[in-house]
Amino acid sequence: MMADTDNKVVKVAIDAMGGDYAPREIVKGTIEAVKEGGVEVILVGRGDAIQKEMARYDVSGLPIHIMSASEVILDGEPPIMALRQKPDASVLVATQLVKKGEADAVISMGPTGTVMVSAMVTLGTLEGIKRPTVGGDVLGFVPETVVFDLGANVDCNPRELLSFAVMGCVVARRMLHITNPTVALLSNGAEEGKGNHLVKGAYQLFKNSDLNFIGSVEGNDITVGKANVIICDGFTGNVLIKFCEGLSKSIIERLRVTLDKRLSKTDIDAVCEDLFSLTNVVDVRGGGLVYGINGLVWTGHGRSKAPQVAKSIHQVKLAVEANLVESLKLELTKIQELEGGD
Repeated sequence: MMADTDNKVVKVAIDAMGGDYAPREIVKGTIEAVKEGGVEVILVGRGDAIQKEMARYDVSGLPIHIMSASEVILDGEPPIMALRQKPDASVLVATQLVKKGEADAVISMGPTGTVMVSAMVTLGTLEGIKRPTVGGDVLGFVPETVVFDLGANVDCNPRELLSFAVMGCVVARRMLHITNPTVALLSNGAEEGKGNHLVKGAYQLFKNSDLNFIGSVEGNDITVGKANVIICDGFTGNVLIKFCEGLSKSIIERLRVTLDKRLSKTDIDAVCEDLFSLTNVVDVRGGGLVYGINGLVWTGHGRSKAPQVAKSIHQVKLAVEANLVESLKLELTKIQELEGGD
């Protein structure tokens, strides 16, 4: 869908039943986001439960609507089977609103696998894309660096890594306003011959592409922003992001002990909160977009509360205004041209 972004009110469909704290925190976060303006929201789920939560607030005049969906897919249910058995599931009904053109984007804090399968089945993938990807910025220290894939695709082939790189470059240009983003492969060494079979195979493909490819980078290069777009398989990416989250929490705990009685509790809390936000970007933001789907889809953390829900809505709004899907469609012609030579 091509968005007319001139003074456009972005319409977002939200799976109100997805997440550990649904629908209470979903409703609360929605109200926070809508009050900031520029967004209209359709909350999809069990109407009585949503109405009960909305009754806690003054929502008069706010562009928030309710669409009934009687079924909910729970964490642990096999996505494909669950979607077949529950055609009125909130995540599916919300995604269908994007397909019908009644919403510009969909958000769900439900099980990631279910969100992705629902999106693929309902909206399909962009031409030239076999596997959607998730990714984005992971460290606040280097806001101009994005990493793909962060867990959606555990096993990949070189061409899939190339498609992730193309999508990453679109994100860097449209969302980070970087004109000619540099691209690198994540490896165990910067030399061309380093890496496993996947990295070695992808290296030549990247080298022969039109990307601004600078070679391979190591893990310690991420923290200094050596490349704008860093590519790896989802197994590696997920280990990377979980390590960053765990390390930051351990450092924060150590800081609290070290700074105790040297600074006031207020100052210690401020330092630790700042460090947490810089090292847990995905956690603070509440999730990320699924790239490669023929529509805007946001998959959030199940533990997201109102602040993360509100931030998710804000990020989706920016993506709609940036015409992100249309930009991806245009850029992915590069992949099609390469595959045409097979």
